[in-house]
Amino acid sequence: MFLRDRPVPRELLDEALALATRAPSNSNIQPWRLFLATGPRRDRLVEALLAQASTGYPATVGLPESFARLRREIGALVYGSMGIERNDGEGRRIAQLRNWEFFRAPVAGVVCMHRDLGHADSLAVGMFLQTLVLALTERGVGTCLQVSVAHFPDVLREQLDIPDDLQILCGLAVGYADPGFPANRLRTPRNPVGESVVFLDS
Repeated sequence: MFLRDRPVPRELLDEALALATRAPSNSNIQPWRLFLATGPRRDRLVEALLAQASTGYPATVGLPESFARLRREIGALVYGSMGIERNDGEGRRIAQLRNWEFFRAPVAGVVCMHRDLGHADSLAVGMFLQTLVLALTERGVGTCLQVSVAHFPDVLREQLDIPDDLQILCGLAVGYADPGFPANRLRTPRNPVGESVVFLDS
């Protein structure tokens, strides 16, 4: 959760974006496209997303069952930190709707890439985002990458004038973290390095 009424200075965003654009990319095509909404434009976007989500939002998709355990574990940690029990359907619904509010962040972003590009170019978008997140973190600004907002591409396109030739990848919330919100103090676990890295010495 972010402090809704504490804006992020434009100069900090510009500094971080300038660093992020130095991220590596295949053939230097720089495939990332980022749409950032603040002020009234951000508010209209959130209002439209909430209107769509309140009529029913899609179930989380895209993970094979072999990875579902990790999603369940992080869900239990996040909701548990907010005091929301697994059987508290209304509490979970309210918490889920915060996704489409960009967790109240004053800057709402949508990350895109040209629809004709492939996996190698999506890696460059990831490096751009990682660099941007680190640069903002260094400047005391918080972020949250969000897959959930991409479930409503038509709303995003209409509200942000995103061209049809761009594929919507994810959302990005930017702001100052609310120090009083319990889930902001949560440290998510990570798998041991040995589960994802293989050293070959001989």
